[in-house]
Amino acid sequence: MTFSLVARCAETGMFGMAISSSSPAVAARCAFARAGVGAVASQNVTDPSLGPMTLDLMEAGASAEEAIAEIKKQGRFIEYRQVLAIDAQGNTAIHSGPNSLGIWTEAQGRDVASGGNLLANDSVCQAIVAGFEQADGHLGDRLIAAMQAGLAAGGEAGPVHSAGMLIVDKVSWPVAELRCDWSESCPIADIAHAWDVYKPQLEAYIQRALDPREAPSYGVPGDE
Repeated sequence: MTFSLVARCAETGMFGMAISSSSPAVAARCAFARAGVGAVASQNVTDPSLGPMTLDLMEAGASAEEAIAEIKKQGRFIEYRQVLAIDAQGNTAIHSGPNSLGIWTEAQGRDVASGGNLLANDSVCQAIVAGFEQADGHLGDRLIAAMQAGLAAGGEAGPVHSAGMLIVDKVSWPVAELRCDWSESCPIADIAHAWDVYKPQLEAYIQRALDPREAPSYGVPGDE
């Protein structure tokens, strides 16, 4: 009941992931990324501990493929889990357990991997990868385009109600973490709108954290 992608921007080194589901607050449980290390999605009868575990392995020097192989050894009830990873070199790996729900599939491309379960059809993840590869601009723009492509290809078997997008760059915190935890309309559209609002302000928020003396105006009464 989820479809997602993990991705890397080859030009900037940013990592990101985007995800949507019929379940509430999917990004709170399934989205993981670490600057300079990679991005992970842990989904399908979700074990959130697999996200940090995979990132720890890659930070210690494992490739995405090696990290996923170790997760398959260490993870509990791994036959129920679906885990996607991308590492610092843009290598990708996916584990989809045989107990993944409904129609499940996976696809990998250049600097991107997608996986999903309880899908409308088996072409959704390939459409997500193609959507990412064909898009340009900021990593966030490409993540949104990929999710929209997956939705247009059929998306989940039923309506989706939550979505999220997570981006990390050169600092220790996410430079963008946008979530729609529940919507009766389209949470992917909600995230896309939130990104349109947040994107022009992203660099200002980073600068305010690093050195507020060099930050742009806050645009509030009393600000000079």
